[in-house]
Amino acid sequence: MARKAKFKIAPHMRLHEWVAEEKGYFHDAGLDYEFVQDLVSTTGKVHELGDKVGAYQTFEKGRDSDVCSACHWTVNAAASAGHGKLYAKAYSVANCGLFVAAHSPVKRPEDLAGVPVSVGFQSGSHYSTIQALEQFMPADDIKLSYSDGLVFSRLERLVDGEIPAASLFSGAYYAAEQLGFRKLCDTTFMMAGMVQPGAVKEDVEKFYTALRRAQADIDLRPELYVKYYLNELQERFHSLVDVRTFGPGERIVFENYSREIYEDSQKWIAERDIFPDDSLVQSPYQDAIFN
Repeated sequence: MARKAKFKIAPHMRLHEWVAEEKGYFHDAGLDYEFVQDLVSTTGKVHELGDKVGAYQTFEKGRDSDVCSACHWTVNAAASAGHGKLYAKAYSVANCGLFVAAHSPVKRPEDLAGVPVSVGFQSGSHYSTIQALEQFMPADDIKLSYSDGLVFSRLERLVDGEIPAASLFSGAYYAAEQLGFRKLCDTTFMMAGMVQPGAVKEDVEKFYTALRRAQADIDLRPELYVKYYLNELQERFHSLVDVRTFGPGERIVFENYSREIYEDSQKWIAERDIFPDDSLVQSPYQDAIFN
């Protein structure tokens, strides 16, 4: 495949790309790039994907940016199926939790048995909710709802009283906390990077070099960069929350996404029938990672 004219970068519900763009780190790394804002806060329409359309389906369809971020389970499965390559030199950890209204009769994780929890289909919230709740109840008692869109849309529906519980992460997590919603259970999970077909290895490494510098900045002075949550949080919330109280959110860890992690995660997915039509392809680690 011919090389694209520019390396395409799209922020995805975390601070790093915004920080690297502000500080000129992509330019410093030598990237010829285009910065695209896919998740805009003005209308929130892009936050709607539809019932049972989630992160995996967007990889099947093909994403625009050269390196995309999603939960490691989905990136693992999509890379195994040939929808891109998993970047194995780093992963990240995203803060996430299950939230209910302060007045909700649901007081403990056990009380969620049979209660619909709003998640993104085959997305981080889907897997991590199962991973957390199976400590508290049989699998048959875990009830998930997939019709409420991306994390920002789930926040909106929770605030409007349209859903009883939701999995929220990143800026939506901090917004729910500040608005008085109660976290029943922590569901923090791993993210991974998906390298799209046609991406050039040198450009991918330059991209991650810039993100490494951005991570150090966020670690050192997070209060300087939490303003960027407003870029993707719906405008209706801008006057309701104070992002100065928000935390740093997702953190990139520059350690290997190992063969053991890859294989254990595929086994975990298969055992829980998250791909019930037997469509989960289990390619060898060396065929799925980006080299």
